[in-house]
Amino acid sequence: MTLSEEDYIKGIYHLSKGEQIAISTNAIAKQMDTKPSSVTDMIKKLSDKDLIFYKKYKGVSLTERGRLSALSIIRKHRLWEVFLVEKLDFAWDEVHEVAEQLEHIKSEQLIDKLEGYLGSPKVDPHGDPIPSKDGRFTKSVKKLISELPIGSKGICIGVNDSSAAFLKFLDKNKIALGDTLKILDKEEFDGSVQLETSEQKLRISAQIASNLFLEIVEQELNKN
Repeated sequence: MTLSEEDYIKGIYHLSKGEQIAISTNAIAKQMDTKPSSVTDMIKKLSDKDLIFYKKYKGVSLTERGRLSALSIIRKHRLWEVFLVEKLDFAWDEVHEVAEQLEHIKSEQLIDKLEGYLGSPKVDPHGDPIPSKDGRFTKSVKKLISELPIGSKGICIGVNDSSAAFLKFLDKNKIALGDTLKILDKEEFDGSVQLETSEQKLRISAQIASNLFLEIVEQELNKN
């Protein structure tokens, strides 16, 4: 595949959230930031390579070959993110763009050695699962803070928004993956949430609460 074809396959996978559902050409155009006519041209190329199914007026879905190809690209991207953070001291808000370039490296031997060197990590710096070589990965049970009741306690395992601005906000407020967070209070008026970490108590906005995932380890009854 060309670099552009790989980007499309990965984009379709993310739009479908890994499910076998049809994605509209308009949604793909928006995801890829391009014109619908360009998407139509690419669909023909990907279909000819048995990477997608396409039905007029119904949309695009990945074939099994396309799904495994997308997971291979995602695997490389997330392994490179781990390498950049753990070995080269990149901040977690800096790695996405660099990994976007590195994910197109073709050498399977290099990626296998990279995985071994890193100790076969299961998640990337943003908490997203890293697929195995055969396209398998474990989905953790996670919920957004905004969806949880007062008294919930869990481990911060991922972000819904991986933009640099959001990640910098988390760094500034000393919130990181692996931290245990407890929901102390939720404000009905504006949806803001008061949290407790091992170091501090802080209040986050509804927007932040809608972008942080917790893996629940304990839930206490609200006695108020």
